Formats: sequence, structure tokens, C-alpha cells
Amino acid sequence: MSDVVNLLGLDADGLAQRCADWGQKPFRARQLMRWVHQRGEADFDAMSDLAKDFRAVLRQHAVVAAPPVLRDHESADGTRKWLLDVGAGNAVEAVFIPEADRGTLCVSTQAGCAVNCLFCSTGKQGFSRNLDAHEIVGQLWHANRALGAYATVGAARGEAGRVISNVVFMGMGEPLQNYAATLAALRIMLDDNAYGLSKRRVTVSTSGVVPMIDRLREDCPVALAVSLHAPNDALRDELVPLNRKYPLAELMAACRRYLERAPRDFITFEYVMLDGVNDSDAHAEQLLACVRSVPCKFNLIPFNPFPNAGLRRSPPERVRRFAQRLLDAGIVTTVRRTRGDDIDAACGQLAGEVQDRTRLRERDARRTIALVEAR
Repeated sequence: MSDVVNLLGLDADGLAQRCADWGQKPFRARQLMRWVHQRGEADFDAMSDLAKDFRAVLRQHAVVAAPPVLRDHESADGTRKWLLDVGAGNAVEAVFIPEADRGTLCVSTQAGCAVNCLFCSTGKQGFSRNLDAHEIVGQLWHANRALGAYATVGAARGEAGRVISNVVFMGMGEPLQNYAATLAALRIMLDDNAYGLSKRRVTVSTSGVVPMIDRLREDCPVALAVSLHAPNDALRDELVPLNRKYPLAELMAACRRYLERAPRDFITFEYVMLDGVNDSDAHAEQLLACVRSVPCKFNLIPFNPFPNAGLRRSPPERVRRFAQRLLDAGIVTTVRRTRGDDIDAACGQLAGEVQDRTRLRERDARRTIALVEAR
């Protein structure tokens, strides 16, 4: 039916409006949100404190459904990756990364990606479409069910356990180029009647869409990570083509503005370490000059190879030396530990199964060869 709505994509206001349209009082929306997100329930008949006539309406006009799972992989290190069918021959990936003190879910926001960073497998697939809010939230809903977070149903309050404590919008796609759905998903994840996550524990990663960084600052300021990867415009133009539209000076200014309302007092800059491309002592010095006006921390990412990448991971000693230069300048710097690379779940490896309609692989092979030869 054309008027069937997937409840996973409705935030509090959207769900309240739907309930009003169905002749229900506002508290019904809160009840329904708790059933769906806190208890992981998809069967309306099991929602025992909803009126029978309301449940009949829900059966006719609503559904609770995450994207179907095509494959479920588990790494030797405990990382788990789901390949999810989003239709039209496309699939996206979500990754759960368990740690001793937290569990982090990495979600996708697009099938493919239009930004096309040179070192990222996702961009090589081309861009198919934006995900809807229910498809983004559906990744969290499904992961909670798969990881047993709803196993306490019927005990105590029957709410989801905290298997997933953090969510990062660092999967396939550029979240800020799918802003409306990303914003709706954020609001659902933060809602106390849904997942109740802290703004400090939800991170949006962007390659630098400056106008939308400003909008996120106004609408829903969560933790912000910026995929930087280069210390000057000339190199970043090659590695992150979006830089040609929003160069570093504009990006740094947007980061300063964002910090006025951010839940954390720093921006996280992500920097993939590419052998002979962006990892020299001179690059470290340029990087310090670039970010000097932005309170920040750095997350250095060893490059994770994928077929026909044409790039190499910086040697460990080079990464250590680069990190030490940043640390000596007083900037908190960590080197991301590679997780899930045996199932292609590491940073930069998410490719899903997206129809490549743009022949990007061929063009990017030429870009990579030219860049490496120029170094």
C-alpha cells in the first residue's frame, strides 16, 4: 500500500503527527517509539499496552522493517559486518566494533558515495542513491537485535541493553550530502524514548561539506569528525575532490563555528597515512599550521588496501614519527587500530554491492597513477 509507513524512520515529531492522523493521543506515539526502538518489537500484536483498535490501524498502515540481510560476517577480532539489501541491485554495509569499554556501530547513509576520495573503496563504486531515514536507523535496530540487546524483553522494563554505546556515521556515503535523512536518524538515536544515546557518543564524519556543517551546528550538534587527509589544498584537491569546492580555509572556519555548540570541545581530524603521498615530516609541519586555530585531536589511519587501489600503507615507523610530531606540538594523536580487515570491514574498505554506473574505477586508476608518479 502506498500509505504504509516504516516506523523506523519517524522521529518523535513525525510519529506524533502520524498518530494524530490516526486519531490517537500524543502519549501513544511515545509508547510506540519505546516498543519499536527500546524493545526491538516489529509485531504490532505483541505491543500489549496499545489499544486493539490502534494495533489494527498499525497493521494496515505501518511496518517495522530493517533492510534485509544478505550476508553476516564476523572477524577473528570480534568485529561484525552486515551486508544489507537496499533494493535496485544495491547493498550497504554496517559494522559493529566491540571494545572493552564500549561497542561502536558504524552506519552507512548512502548506497555508494559521490565524494570519491582516492583512497576509499566506497567511492570507487560510484553513487546510486541516498538512504532513507528508516534504512539508516534500521542498521542500528537490526544490530541491536542481532547482538542480543533486546534479550531482556519481559524482564525489568524490557528495554534494550547497552551492547551498542556509540554510533558513528562513518560507513558508506557522505552523511551531510544526505542531510534530511541523517538529521532524522540522529534525532531518533538521541531520543530518550528510543535509543537515548548521548550527543557525545554519536559522531558524524564528513569530508567537509561546509554549508551543512553549519546547518548541523544549528539543528543537532553531535560530535564531529572531519576527513582531512592532506595538509594543503593542492594535495587535498587530489585526495578529497570536494576540497575544490570547499577549500581548507573555509573548512577550518566551519570547524571553529561548529565548536561553539558542539558537545565536545574539539574536532576529530581523520588522516589516512599514505606511503610517499601525505606522510612526510614536511606534511606534518604543514598540518600543524593548517589546524592551529582549531582545537582538535588527530586520528591517524593506516591505509587499508583494496583491489586496484594503487596506494600503499605508510610504514609503521613513518606513522610513529608523524604521530610524535603532532604529539610534540601538544595535539592529542592516536593511531587507529585496524579492525575487521580480514572481512573487509576496516576503514576505507566498505564497498557493499553498488552498481557502478560511472566507470569511476577506470578514471581513478589514472588519477592514482598520476598522483603517485608526481610525488
